Amino acid sequence: MPISHSFYNRLSRSLPRIVEHYGTPFHIYDEVGIRETGQLLIKQFSAIPGFQEYFAVKALPNPEILRIMKSMGFGFDCSSIAELILSRNTGAIGEELMFTSNNTCREEFLFACKDGGSILNLDDITLISKLTEIPEQISFRYNPGSRRTGNSIIGNPEEAKYGVHHDQIVEAYQTMINLGSKRFGLHTMLASNERNYVYMVETAIMLLELAESISRELSIQFEFINIGGGFGIPYKPEDAPLDMIRMASEITQAFIRFKEKNGYMPKLYIESGRYMTGPHGALVVTAINEKSTYRKYIGVDACMSALMRPALYGAYHEITVFGKETSKKSMIADVVGSLCENNDKFAIQRPLPEIHTGDLLIIHDTGAHGHAMGFNYNGKLRPKELLLRQDGDVELIRREETIADHFATLEFKKDILTL
Repeated sequence: MPISHSFYNRLSRSLPRIVEHYGTPFHIYDEVGIRETGQLLIKQFSAIPGFQEYFAVKALPNPEILRIMKSMGFGFDCSSIAELILSRNTGAIGEELMFTSNNTCREEFLFACKDGGSILNLDDITLISKLTEIPEQISFRYNPGSRRTGNSIIGNPEEAKYGVHHDQIVEAYQTMINLGSKRFGLHTMLASNERNYVYMVETAIMLLELAESISRELSIQFEFINIGGGFGIPYKPEDAPLDMIRMASEITQAFIRFKEKNGYMPKLYIESGRYMTGPHGALVVTAINEKSTYRKYIGVDACMSALMRPALYGAYHEITVFGKETSKKSMIADVVGSLCENNDKFAIQRPLPEIHTGDLLIIHDTGAHGHAMGFNYNGKLRPKELLLRQDGDVELIRREETIADHFATLEFKKDILTL
């Protein structure tokens, strides 16, 4: 399904004025939709005491978006120094931050432990030796090995670079116990854009069973179980949405059974990024060229540096031609950017209404991994970001890049090492 009807209606009412004021291209995000999704998560998991969403900063690392998350009581899932800085700038501190390492260096651990620290979630047992201090609380990212993943984005766990091997997980916690850690969490991340709720329930049950096994062997309790993110959204009109209500209900029941058997209930943590913001964003572009050769091409004023998911994953994003929402889709075309790469396409052989130069195109569901995955190949510059506020106002929350920005790293003090 594309962006919600309510978001589209609010956006379309003001779109001509927005374009007149800001120009295109731009990503625009819907505060109303983001808050509604956040409240849905809180409500559905309310029966698990201490439930916490850690917003995956990598999905949409904009300070204004993070402030919205913080206002709803959410923490932040970070995997770099830059993401920690962005999150701390909202006022988040300590256990409001989850630092999930991945091929991490000592400098990153040092930063993660400063200024009130964060929960350290280690990706591998060998990273213990790189810790700059021994934390009271520690978590490990678990990789179960042979297990169906449900989708191609995350890959086969046995081939993934992430996580601690099953045969190493007890040793990992025992090592941290010996070093002085006293509080424990358990994490995994095995899905990406997963819309089958059963898979997420199975993931929660798997972690609860593993926590029970480790607890029995090492005589410890787990404060939290973190099932990661990966909650999917329906990009295509015919896609069924994730059944959040059934998923939350069955995960809650699994936690209740764990408590009945073990005498305590760990907190549930999740790290939704795409689910929180993906459907609440759109990339608005202008058609600037029409080309007819072996195919029909519609050239727009953005390229894959603004949205690389179609090129990277073959991902589908619905496209609406503004003002022609009910027009017959009489044209089949590739919608393309200007990058010197043949996969610089937002849509391939897509049925669309007739499009002419100057038409506005709305590319749906770009609120996650859109602007965040941008790059500057060919010297292309990333577009501005706007926020459609609850009161209907539109605010610039990131300006577009400029040529001066692009060349800024070429301004430096001359430095020659003579050998």
